[in-house]
Amino acid sequence: MQLEYEGDRINLPQTPGHKDFSEDTYRTLVAADSAVMLLDNRKGVEDRTRQLFAVCRRRRTPIFTFVNKCDRAGEDPLKLLGDVENDLGIDCYPITWPVFRDGQFAGIYHRRRGDVTLFDRTTDHGATRADEPVYRLDAPELVTELGDSALAHLNDEIRLLDEAGHQFSEAALLAGTLTPVYFGSALTNFGVEAFLRDFLAM
Repeated sequence: MQLEYEGDRINLPQTPGHKDFSEDTYRTLVAADSAVMLLDNRKGVEDRTRQLFAVCRRRRTPIFTFVNKCDRAGEDPLKLLGDVENDLGIDCYPITWPVFRDGQFAGIYHRRRGDVTLFDRTTDHGATRADEPVYRLDAPELVTELGDSALAHLNDEIRLLDEAGHQFSEAALLAGTLTPVYFGSALTNFGVEAFLRDFLAM
């Protein structure tokens, strides 16, 4: 698939997960200059993911990660990243982070920009572009939107990522030893734009 986005042309060869397409998938990865690892937020690393990752590792292909289906209940994000690191042996650096309110997915925090984009749970599955209110982390409006408890939890997680997480390194990304991680919901078209913009810049 080929698409245009903000003046850039993206050639997107998809790698189907079904085993019948394995040879086509390997040829596709050889032709690509980078890869996007798409993870289900409930299933995490699956068998086919491991096989495709091994091909990327041999070629030292830069890998970006998008954790999908965040609008549904899934694994704890910290556990999910830990499983990826332990299973695949690659460092994770989350650039966006999921925000929850009363156990429900409420948006994403962009660590580089320092802002929160709120999720609008529309019923048309991303067919139209929903309003995505954006607030600075210290904005008083965010307390109203999320509540004190959810905002305090988010700040604790951000502090943990900053203090105990990996540091971002462009050299490590290009060497295939670190993956920038993004969270969102492709079906509802949420979190995809934040990913695309950073992906094209990097």
